[in-house]
Amino acid sequence: MNTILGLHHITAIAGDAQRNYDFYTKTLGFRLVKKTVNFDDPQTYHFYYGNEVGSPGTILTFFPWANVRQGKNGAGMATDIGYSIPKGSLDFWKARFESLNISFNLNERFGEKQLSFQDPDGLWLTIIETINKDGRNGLESAEIKSEVAIKGFHTVTLTLNNIKATAEILTEVFGYKQIAQEGNLYRYKTDAVENAALVDLLEMPQAQRGLNAGGTNHHVAFRVKDEEDLMSMREKIMARGLHITEKINRDYFFSLYFREPGGILFEIATDNPGFATDETVENLGGSLQLPDQYKAMRAKIEKALPKLKM
Repeated sequence: MNTILGLHHITAIAGDAQRNYDFYTKTLGFRLVKKTVNFDDPQTYHFYYGNEVGSPGTILTFFPWANVRQGKNGAGMATDIGYSIPKGSLDFWKARFESLNISFNLNERFGEKQLSFQDPDGLWLTIIETINKDGRNGLESAEIKSEVAIKGFHTVTLTLNNIKATAEILTEVFGYKQIAQEGNLYRYKTDAVENAALVDLLEMPQAQRGLNAGGTNHHVAFRVKDEEDLMSMREKIMARGLHITEKINRDYFFSLYFREPGGILFEIATDNPGFATDETVENLGGSLQLPDQYKAMRAKIEKALPKLKM
């Protein structure tokens, strides 16, 4: 098919590792699918949170740096991550956040009720009662039952001074179509998948450039089926005169990276081989996994990493 299959994962920057882990697993009810390290900085964790089996389209990842400076949303960044929740479950999350003293805003976008909030590092997230049925299963816990559990990505919002060139990448290369507009917010959708299929472009001509640090998104990864489709997409992007990396093995998927014309770092990632390569599905996230080049350094790396209470 040689096509983009919606969102694969989104990667953000955090501060304290324990605080990040507690918020995403205990407050939001995500599963820690993989606990590994940054390929470029092995003394820093790389956490992957998602649904029970780590499906593409549910995965939010973090680099937690203990003393990272505070970032700032702005133009040339992904500025909000939208998650799908079941219809009628917004009241549950409202009550849950009130009980945990988490501030939030209630509003509506494109006819869908939503609740926006920030994680402890300031990252903006939104949970959305979707109009269309989302058949994915959310992860159930003692406090969060399946009928209210977060299911996976709904949309990601990209803030740009001018959306034209970014929209052309979405429509002419990735196969998205514009389906709606509210003021300076434009919604794009791919028909290749049912969920994690939306990208919202927010056009703000006067917005200052963002600062990519703590509490901001590092990059947005789009999904392809396999390496053949990955390399086909690479040819399409090169044909537009954009610089794109060679294929990179990230252990759980293969990736390409390029910066789209609006300045946002895009990744294209494969479904294969998935997260159950070095752990069983039952044991996902249970122990520290290291890329091959760092396995001989395990003792040193484990000593340098913050201790995590799970």
